[in-house]
Amino acid sequence: MSLGDLAVQVGGSIARSNVLNSVDEYEKYHTSYGGDEEKRKSNYTDMVNKYYDLATSFYEYGWGESFHFAHRLNGESLKESIKRHEHFLALNLGLKPDMKVLDVGCGIGGPLREIAAFSGAQITGLNNNSYQISRGEVLNKKVGLDKICNFMKADFMNIPAADNTYDAVYAIEATCHAPDAVGCYAEILRVLKPGQQFAAYEWALTDKYDPENAVHKDCKSKIEIGNGLPDIRTEAQIVESLKAAGFEVLRSEDLDKTSQVSWYEPLDTSRWSLSSFRLTKVGRFLTRNLVRGLETLKLAPEGSVRVSNFLETAADGLVDGARQGIFTPLLFLLARKPLQ
Repeated sequence: MSLGDLAVQVGGSIARSNVLNSVDEYEKYHTSYGGDEEKRKSNYTDMVNKYYDLATSFYEYGWGESFHFAHRLNGESLKESIKRHEHFLALNLGLKPDMKVLDVGCGIGGPLREIAAFSGAQITGLNNNSYQISRGEVLNKKVGLDKICNFMKADFMNIPAADNTYDAVYAIEATCHAPDAVGCYAEILRVLKPGQQFAAYEWALTDKYDPENAVHKDCKSKIEIGNGLPDIRTEAQIVESLKAAGFEVLRSEDLDKTSQVSWYEPLDTSRWSLSSFRLTKVGRFLTRNLVRGLETLKLAPEGSVRVSNFLETAADGLVDGARQGIFTPLLFLLARKPLQ
């Protein structure tokens, strides 16, 4: 995506004249603007939809089509690590061409397309954001995968599918948006066939997080506002939620502990990267000022700079959380639905 495309698409399905108002409403859900956790949870559909309408074009411009982090090896590019991260999930689920699979919270379908091409499985992407689905449908057709990849507009707290529909289900850094983890996992369990598996990458607070530590709390709030999160759960809470929903947990592992290159390196402005230039300090400075210029010229809607700003706040919060050892986006989970 070019900067010109970014300017045109900021706001997603929100009318250009209403982008600034939507930014105001989104920010007010969060702690630093007077919001609180309960308000975010009770209004999570509106909050998350506003977030992705406002942020998606920035994600695609700066990161690509797969909106997630990855376990990374020395000598491996960010793009290569993202693909391997997706293949790892597909291999753990044993995906094959005859399988019917659900991607919960699929974004614009970057992982969906990569996993479908890799495994041959028929994958439905579940998403409650109209703009992301429309963007994903365009990209599916562009690469010729629209025959085995499709989308379903729905809330993952109420999936419009019959019990025991899918051969496998996965979620990549998506169910962190759920207001109730047990309820979300229980709905996934319901649509999964007995004996089959669910795999996920989850955002989580580590056991080093101290809810009484002001620095930790500030870091957490930055991650929440910059990523459309009602709350961030601990690793232990996530595993217990899976069990409470009825899953048998087969594996729970923070892949950050074996990653040779830190997952947050692309966001670290103290480092230089030609391949991830748009994410570097200079790249962010140029993007911020170009967006400001486009907004001034009315080529980008009013409020675009503020979206760029809270996404930068998110990046800083993620890096701070990683350096303090209190946050990981690489909690890998593999769970099975019991036969009975």
